[in-house]
Amino acid sequence: MSMNRKRESTGFLIKQRAFLKLYILTSIEKERWYGMQLLEELKTAFKPFGYEPQHSEIYRALHDLLEDGILTRHKIVEEGAKYKEVVVYSIKDKETAKAYKKLVKADLDRGEQLLRKALQDNFS
Repeated sequence: MSMNRKRESTGFLIKQRAFLKLYILTSIEKERWYGMQLLEELKTAFKPFGYEPQHSEIYRALHDLLEDGILTRHKIVEEGAKYKEVVVYSIKDKETAKAYKKLVKADLDRGEQLLRKALQDNFS
């Protein structure tokens, strides 16, 4: 499956997976590379809003990004642990990552307008 096929818009609000992939890419760009680190970071960031991303959804989003050729992964030995290997993720294709984020931004902008209209039309 190509990235474009996975990113077809429903015309409504953004899908959870696209939302998570956006945050994962931004986090990895900021050199936060571990899956569990990403999960904890996202749980903390969204807890005040009543949203707690699940472990399985984070890893599905990571796997999508790997399959799309946007991310790469490799194992490293964890500091202070002689034999414990951990998987780390990094951006493989910066241009494709940038293009993906641009598509998600367009969806977020449209979704924001849709939500503003709903609030104005129903609660003003």
